[in-house]
Amino acid sequence: MNIYVGNLNYNLSEEEVAELFSQFGEVVSVKLITDKETGRAKGFGFVEMADDQEGAEAVSRLDGADVQGRNIKVNEAKPRENTGFRPRREGGFQRREGGGGDRFRRNNNYDGGGRPQRRERY
Repeated sequence: MNIYVGNLNYNLSEEEVAELFSQFGEVVSVKLITDKETGRAKGFGFVEMADDQEGAEAVSRLDGADVQGRNIKVNEAKPRENTGFRPRREGGFQRREGGGGDRFRRNNNYDGGGRPQRRERY
């Protein structure tokens, strides 16, 4: 069972989180999320437990518990949603093909030959 753990103290280590959850059963892995640029903890992470029943018990007992001065939020992790945006490697977002150029062609009677055609005036 994959478990989301939020509102964690920033100084908490993965080993300490594993120890906290191990009292309810076998902990397979712990992943605390950190900022890519600074390396600082973001205050949440994920715990994977081997047995679903043990994981459910850990969720029910630890949700709202005080851990190093903070009431942690614990629940079953939900799958990541696909938002449809794909960030570029440099940051920012990619445009779909034809973004913006079609409007120029349509408004200026563009024929694709390098410059706009002349419009007939009546």
